[in-house]
Amino acid sequence: MEAALRLVIDPLNHLLWSHVLIYALLGVGLVMTLGTGAVQLRGLGHSLDALRRDGGSSGITPLQAFATGLASRVGTGNIAGVATAIALGGPGAIFWMWLTCLLGMASAFTESTLAQIYKQRHPDGSFRGGPAYYIQHGLGSRRWGMAFALALIVAFGLVFNAVQANSIVDVLHGAYGWDKAGIGVALVVLSALSIFGGLRRIGRIAQWLVPIMALGYLLVAVYALVVNIERVPGVFALIFSSAFGLQEAASGLMGYGVAQALQLGVKRGLFSNEAGMGSAPNAAATATVQHPVSQGLLQMVGVFVDTIVICTATALIILLSDQFVPGGALKGAALTQAAVQSHIGSAGQAFMALAVFFFAYTSIIGNYAYAEGNVEFLRRSKPLVMVFRVLVLCMVMFGALASVPLVWDMADVAMGVMALINLVAIFRLRPMAFAAWADYRRQVAAGSAEPVFRAGVLPDQGRSTATQGVWRP
Repeated sequence: MEAALRLVIDPLNHLLWSHVLIYALLGVGLVMTLGTGAVQLRGLGHSLDALRRDGGSSGITPLQAFATGLASRVGTGNIAGVATAIALGGPGAIFWMWLTCLLGMASAFTESTLAQIYKQRHPDGSFRGGPAYYIQHGLGSRRWGMAFALALIVAFGLVFNAVQANSIVDVLHGAYGWDKAGIGVALVVLSALSIFGGLRRIGRIAQWLVPIMALGYLLVAVYALVVNIERVPGVFALIFSSAFGLQEAASGLMGYGVAQALQLGVKRGLFSNEAGMGSAPNAAATATVQHPVSQGLLQMVGVFVDTIVICTATALIILLSDQFVPGGALKGAALTQAAVQSHIGSAGQAFMALAVFFFAYTSIIGNYAYAEGNVEFLRRSKPLVMVFRVLVLCMVMFGALASVPLVWDMADVAMGVMALINLVAIFRLRPMAFAAWADYRRQVAAGSAEPVFRAGVLPDQGRSTATQGVWRP
């Protein structure tokens, strides 16, 4: 069975990740950067104001939507993904992760702004939205909206949650020898408490867990940086020289070295920060805000925090240690764990167990939040949602007990399909996001403390298809 699946999955992965997606992600990111006048730079100040605003009694607050998006972004990819990129692509992969992030911030702004423009009110008073919704209502294609929703449900709702559970079990079993089945049952119970509590409870949990989780991890990186401060310039020089194959040039392997660094950096950068993939807009759409741009700005900052801050922290922890050996046996989370232990001693084992647990657990609840909205997009049915919740819990248990190299590859295909559909959609709908950004800046320039959006500022197509019940024309 696995051999048959490999015949389909491996060629698709090679096509998507070795060729198409690298150019699509960087190209669309560049278009969005130019079209918004570098919103990555011009919008950072506005994003702090947006973070402080209250969402009101309906839906969830902007802060909770931001934290839910960050909860899904910040996961084992920040630990295992960065280490894998360095081990297989060399230190230069980090440079390409940075570039993917900086261009991807504009894509993240665009997709989350569109998610707000085309969001819909749920019967319980909260909001739902995301690429499936803006593809259907903005581009008039229910079929492609359903295709995106299915890809997201498979990747985030089922497969990724198995992967996250597997990561938690591996680190706890390896550190303490705990029974895998027992850990799996505990994860199922914890996940059920969040999942059956609804999106508002997920938002509240993510709002508190994500900052605590990230801060502890960053403190380890700061300690490693301070203790090894004299080596820091050399580490950054190594990253830049490896990114362009300068070290490999003498041996005639320059093209291969650059290709490996580029591919691994872009691929793991996307897996970590999800910019342009179409996942975070599902969280952005749930916030109650006065203007769509405010969530676009916040989710854009989430990409920055994930990659420039947390992924860079992992890279420094690894490269400032003596654990990274080109072509060595250590890869993934094992490399990061060894590097942490080299910096803080035996306490590193317990710390990494906690870090992986919090990173992965918040990803599980964030992933579920995304997937539930897309299940309801396919068909609004309480029994269907209940069945889906049970399937999610089953996949958590499956991930706890199984070795999942195949499901990682299946997830990569689903992610690739998601990203391609979403990138085409935001490219075609970019005039709506650009118009909303221009309207936001006009109101701020006129002295408005909290800009208020009206669908009438959109071009004709967007004015007629944006959700009129949410944004008054």
